[in-house]
Amino acid sequence: MTTKLNRLKQGFYRRGPDHRTGQDVDFLHIKHHFGFKNLTVGKWVDKQEKQLAANLIYDALADLAWLLNVPSKVIGLRQQLSLSFGTGGQLGVQAHYNSLERCLYLAKNAGAGALAHEWWHAFDHYICPFLLSPDTPLQFASSTWLKQAANISHPLNALLDDVYQTLLLSEDLCQPSDYVHHAISLDKQLQMNYFSLPEELTARAFEAWIQSRTQIKNAYLVSGTKQSKLAELNAFPSPALQRKFGDTLAQYFNLLADLLETKG
Repeated sequence: MTTKLNRLKQGFYRRGPDHRTGQDVDFLHIKHHFGFKNLTVGKWVDKQEKQLAANLIYDALADLAWLLNVPSKVIGLRQQLSLSFGTGGQLGVQAHYNSLERCLYLAKNAGAGALAHEWWHAFDHYICPFLLSPDTPLQFASSTWLKQAANISHPLNALLDDVYQTLLLSEDLCQPSDYVHHAISLDKQLQMNYFSLPEELTARAFEAWIQSRTQIKNAYLVSGTKQSKLAELNAFPSPALQRKFGDTLAQYFNLLADLLETKG
């Protein structure tokens, strides 16, 4: 048995509902259940790996939908988001979101724990033209929000405006938040331009909020926001800011679910 297969077989801690009722699922079921536009599996993923991964990914996405209190098809972002597993990706990267392709890539041997972070990137990208007027189709709402006033005529937009405001601005709304200031300091310390990017600030906040939820724990969906090198660097929002951010974001997704139910 290869080491790579053992990486999938070793299992990932999970505590939550039995979404699959003890049954195996396949990637085609994942595509339809969560409403992805396309779903691709790499040619080097063998049958056993494919089954293990399908169950892990299904549970992680179902857990995410449960925690957000939204219908499962919201995860696929109106069939604009695609998912690719084990098709190459970036060397040393667990997962990444490609905004040009609108595709979420999961590495076969290292894709665990980054799914929530990368799904937020997909959402942040998808929602941008609904909230703002981006100059290009590749922009994220979080970064564009800092440059222009949001269209808050819709109640969903008003809540999302509050989400970004809570995380990125000080309480008097006149300067960057302490969370942003610390991220800027991290970038200077590490000589890079990454931690202070709005899309990364919001993605780290989202994954930290997801991992802080007590109802479900899923290490394939999210890990590393409490015990990791990043956590030691205080790269994630404080618990108080996480709660404030999460409370507002929960209102957003609750309203989204209500509107979708009303619409039928």
